[in-house]
Amino acid sequence: MDKMSEALNHFSVSIGVFYTGNLCLQVAYGGSDKDDGHLHFLQSGRLQLTDQHGNHQLVEEPSVIFFPRPDLHRLTANQDDKAEVVCAAVRYGVGTQNPIANALPSCIVVKLSDSHAFEASTKLLFDEARHQRPGRLAMIDRLSEIFLINLLRHALDAGFTDRGMLAALSNPKLNGVIVALQAKPSAAWSLEEMAELATMSRSRFASAFKATLGQSPGDYLMGLRVVIAQELLKKGKPVSWVANEVGYANTSALARVFRKITGLSPREWLAQEQSSRETID
Repeated sequence: MDKMSEALNHFSVSIGVFYTGNLCLQVAYGGSDKDDGHLHFLQSGRLQLTDQHGNHQLVEEPSVIFFPRPDLHRLTANQDDKAEVVCAAVRYGVGTQNPIANALPSCIVVKLSDSHAFEASTKLLFDEARHQRPGRLAMIDRLSEIFLINLLRHALDAGFTDRGMLAALSNPKLNGVIVALQAKPSAAWSLEEMAELATMSRSRFASAFKATLGQSPGDYLMGLRVVIAQELLKKGKPVSWVANEVGYANTSALARVFRKITGLSPREWLAQEQSSRETID
């Protein structure tokens, strides 16, 4: 399996389209208690994008606007702008702690004409959005997820991800280490073993890892284990089983690390997560 597929399997991402049609007012997104990112497709017309810092950008041709994290932003258009849009929420299995979201810039705006893959996938998406056919919403959601994978590929190729997990996956020295940690988070990884995988000295590896991912190998592994533990807890796995699965001898050891990163015990976090999802639903 390729490295991006490994990452997407470990850190689940799903998309739910919540609006298709004409935009003729100002609408605010993000900036709430929800952990959703946002993906906006401009099929035709034009609109103005305003980010959380008050910066404005006029988008005048078919484009995608991607906010990986729940940052406040606004889309504005009037009737004369004839803005046809598809808007979707991007949901991460473990909220905004998802390394994929954190590896990306706060906002990406890309013209659909920049890539044949963009044009091909959005042609089907826009066609589904226009017609009331059986399975329409499910189809739009799946096509949006396919588009997001193409967008992540584009982000890597265009150098949008100079830091974070995606940058490490594109680094020939670090990518094998990242994939190995994801595949075996329960292993008793030492700095020497990780450096050997990267074919680097300990000091050079530690320096390159921190420069690329913004944290030490040990801290990254700790965070990775907690993220994977969160995914498993959401699937109903017992805390004791989860602790062993991510490399901790008992629930107390997992709880200490869990609380250090999230401020909550595993059971407290799960209860909060379930309550939050019930409120959203």
